[in-house]
Amino acid sequence: MDMSTRKALGKVPELTLMFWVIKIAATTLGETGGDAVSMSMQLGYLAGTAIFAVLFLAAVAAQIRARAFHPLLYWTTIIATTTVGTTLADFADRSLGIGYAGGSALLLALLLGTLYAWHRALGSVAVSSIDTPKAEMFYWLTIMFSQTLGTALGDWTADTAGLGYTGAALVFGALLAALAAAYHWTRVSRTLLFWAAFILTRPLGAVVGDFLDKPLSAGGLALSRYGASAALLGFITAALLLSRQPAAGRAH
Repeated sequence: MDMSTRKALGKVPELTLMFWVIKIAATTLGETGGDAVSMSMQLGYLAGTAIFAVLFLAAVAAQIRARAFHPLLYWTTIIATTTVGTTLADFADRSLGIGYAGGSALLLALLLGTLYAWHRALGSVAVSSIDTPKAEMFYWLTIMFSQTLGTALGDWTADTAGLGYTGAALVFGALLAALAAAYHWTRVSRTLLFWAAFILTRPLGAVVGDFLDKPLSAGGLALSRYGASAALLGFITAALLLSRQPAAGRAH
């Protein structure tokens, strides 16, 4: 690879179908893994958030220091954002007593505020613009808030709205299908579609994760959170080893 080619590549993956498959698996792992630490280990949401926040900050620091795209490092950071997002959303929704609606509204405001600050500071929130440490910091902060919001939305839809885990999964799956159709057959901003899809894959993963590990009486399969997390981690690892994860170009 010559110098001009290296300079044309970013530090995030190309947006392929496999990207979204791994993203959904990673968000599901975030739900089961976050619940395993905060609930199964009985550490609570605040302690779980503190643990995952340290892992998240360490992963982001390593990602920013890296000089090229490394799939394993990138997806480790994604998993770190989705686990801290799970415990942080549960802390906001339950421990703070503001409920799913209040938690979703708060997290939506934080997400939109981050996107606004990112755009004001750098002029773009597109994946193709992530070529400086400052842009990467905004990127990972936005992803963390999107993961947290997605957890709250998933819980709100499945529990408060009464759709259950299967019904909520169908709703979010249909919304993602609509975004895919918009991508292929409309001229809607690709940046807008990316962030909308990125946000919506999180509640899909959240309700699938809850479906796997919640009790039968609550509509789940009552699987072990540890077992489900290990299986998901194994799937993600195999997908990364067996599939090619190219770095995104600076312009899609």
